[in-house]
Amino acid sequence: MKKSDIWFILSCLSVILFFVCCKPAGEWFISSTKAHPFFMAFMKFAVLSTAGEIIGYRIKEGHYPSAAFGILPRGITWGFLGMLITAAMTIFSQGVPALLLQIGISPDGVTYSDLIGQSILSSKSCYHLLAAFMISTFMNCIFAPFFMTIHKISDQHIIENNGTLRGYFSPLHFGARLVLLDWNMMWNFLFKKTIPLFWIPAHTITFMLAPEFRVLFAALLGVMLGVFMSLATKKR
Repeated sequence: MKKSDIWFILSCLSVILFFVCCKPAGEWFISSTKAHPFFMAFMKFAVLSTAGEIIGYRIKEGHYPSAAFGILPRGITWGFLGMLITAAMTIFSQGVPALLLQIGISPDGVTYSDLIGQSILSSKSCYHLLAAFMISTFMNCIFAPFFMTIHKISDQHIIENNGTLRGYFSPLHFGARLVLLDWNMMWNFLFKKTIPLFWIPAHTITFMLAPEFRVLFAALLGVMLGVFMSLATKKR
């Protein structure tokens, strides 16, 4: 482990301990998440998921990235993706329970509001665990492939423009980018392996948390995405 790794780990731990140990900071975090969910989602993903990409780069290359990596453009991309994920989590966490109730999968006394207004884990019910698993499954099978594709296209755009903000805001031709993607890696590793083996179980846990912590946990999982992308690149 290099000295730069130690400083990176200590910096991350300092931020985490600040919010955990400082009660006013923790209360501000929770209240701000409830009052401004999309802004907070932008900030969580911009910081945490970008950090995940930095870690992934460190694993792949053996050193931390230079300016050409485009930390700021990647942070902006992750911020907007975080807002998109927040919207998707709201849609699926409310739509899937309604679907389950509509097809008759519901124990006595459980209502739609039980699933969308409370922590799924708080009821300690097998039905709530099933609901969390189904929400995660639907979201990852429908939304995750689109999300991963957009993320990969954005990566290509940033790399080809040397990580500059000016290049980041230049026109992006999606059709040409789609052709250049490594679909063998996308399908055989990211879609076929990480979605069923990691993302569905991980997001089952996500939807068992209280609503104000779901986006934060999802952002932490973004760190894992950065590691997965690096491992996939090394494997290729």
